[in-house]
Amino acid sequence: MDLAANLARRSHCVKAQVGAVLTKDTRIISIGYNGPPAGTHNCDEEWPETGCPRDARGSCSLALHAEENAILYAVKNGAELAGSTLYVTLSPCLPCARLIFSSGIKKVIYKESYAAYKGLSSDEGVDFLNRFGVEAVKSQ
Repeated sequence: MDLAANLARRSHCVKAQVGAVLTKDTRIISIGYNGPPAGTHNCDEEWPETGCPRDARGSCSLALHAEENAILYAVKNGAELAGSTLYVTLSPCLPCARLIFSSGIKKVIYKESYAAYKGLSSDEGVDFLNRFGVEAVKSQ
């Protein structure tokens, strides 16, 4: 989790910095942090006061989530995700939870609650993962 927290500091997001580490068989297989795709705009440079423009739901219009970046990087480099563990500084949102489940990741350990960060009544992503057999737990 310390590595995920350190990765989060690399994020260019003005609103929140999130880091993720994928491991398998005690080895790191991928890392990621939230931010726009390579070759687009860094939010803190282009929009330092407000962050990037919001989409129709009020979310960042450019950024990939840390989990998405870690999964995409792993796939791009041929890593096998089935049975892996994801460490992430913020619990997964529902769309990321669906991606995590579909990738074959078997455990998610998160530091902080996405629901608390967004002011939601429950962690929908955590609920989804636990419902469908992916162990999602808050770190100690």
